[in-house]
Amino acid sequence: MRDRWDLVAVAGALSFVAMLDMNIVNVALADIAAGLAVPAATAQWAALGYQLPVVALLLPVGRRLDGGGTRPALLSATTGFALCSALAALSPGATWLIAARTGQGACAAVLFVLMPVLVIRAVRPTLRGRAMSVPATLGPLGAMTGPAVGGMLLDHLGWRWVFLVKLPFCLLALAVAWKAMPRDGALPAPDRRALIDALSVAGGLTALLLALTLGAGDAEWFLLAAAAVPPLWWWLRGPGGRPVTDTLRTAGLFGAHGAVLALAAGFAAMHYVVALHLRRDEAVSATATGLTVLAFPLGMALAGPLGGRLADRCGYRRIAVTGAVLTATGLLLLIPLEDHWSPPDVAWRLALAGVGMGLGGGPTQALVMGAAPPGRTATVGSTVQVARGLGFTLGPALATAAWSLAGTGSGAGARAALTLAAMVACLAVPLLARPGRPTATAPEPATDTDSVPT
Repeated sequence: MRDRWDLVAVAGALSFVAMLDMNIVNVALADIAAGLAVPAATAQWAALGYQLPVVALLLPVGRRLDGGGTRPALLSATTGFALCSALAALSPGATWLIAARTGQGACAAVLFVLMPVLVIRAVRPTLRGRAMSVPATLGPLGAMTGPAVGGMLLDHLGWRWVFLVKLPFCLLALAVAWKAMPRDGALPAPDRRALIDALSVAGGLTALLLALTLGAGDAEWFLLAAAAVPPLWWWLRGPGGRPVTDTLRTAGLFGAHGAVLALAAGFAAMHYVVALHLRRDEAVSATATGLTVLAFPLGMALAGPLGGRLADRCGYRRIAVTGAVLTATGLLLLIPLEDHWSPPDVAWRLALAGVGMGLGGGPTQALVMGAAPPGRTATVGSTVQVARGLGFTLGPALATAAWSLAGTGSGAGARAALTLAAMVACLAVPLLARPGRPTATAPEPATDTDSVPT
């Protein structure tokens, strides 16, 4: 088999821009509201209009893409993503903007499902660790750098350029994919059953995400989570959901998915608390806060390539567990900080946590995708992305609740929220370390005979 590192680069670039879009718009919401003459609550849907379809459509997309053509799906989704980005930049009003962002989010859901599938098919099994580390590292880096990039664009070019900055990456990815990807079939046409399943999952996950996202500001929104139960339960018990749960059960992947969710929630809660506490309670400047928080992605970027190489040599799980331990340790070390934080003291702890996330991100993804049964790689790719997306949404909601329950003291509230973030991240260690049932469809390096965790 010929290794196609150009396709791995495509996966990394698209992961970066798709995750960049998760956060880059947040810093522009006030400018969008002023530019389009709409309330701030309406402008917020420029962000939610992208985030909701990304998570809500992952499972239906994964089921439909199993056995379908990867090339036409990637080319169509990338083209749609770029086109909707341009339409968002040209928006004359809020309705146009929200519709463009919703279409962009739907295309991003396809890209998120396809990225690990593309990587796992691009290289030999013995190189999956380092290959999977490319999108696993670049994706979170896109999310972390989004606010900084968005701020610079706002200061110099205006809010419409927030949507245009991704177009060169998309065009380059399209050119490489068009030339390098083999023709591998056509897109499966949706049938009535698939549409019903998609509406059920999308409706349930949208209600859940809205409850978690908006409940932090108004507790009454948490009641919306009850509306998510009937459609998701109906889907899980029906012909659409049973193959998904059977796949995860057969491959022993529930523990790995729980670890992905726990690390994402711990990271998101930590990021929310650190930035808020430094700016609001410690009166640290925006520049100093930004530089402090950037210690995490810096550590992640440095450790990501190393984690992939070590995983191919020493085994996926061993490096994934090591990364989870370092991430949890970095978060635990934030708890004993005094009430008055010093940015350097916070930065080196964030860097340690970032090293852990970078070290274990690619091996964890390779562990999960390597265990996918034949013909089910897209399904497994979608489920792990749902776990990560739910973790990113759940983390700030948990941190806000812990902060509120801790009382009026700012130091006590931040410490309580950080304690919760660290404990959630610690859950990932036993979930990844626990041996699962052997499976013939989970290739591991010869140096690691452990099976995939349950």
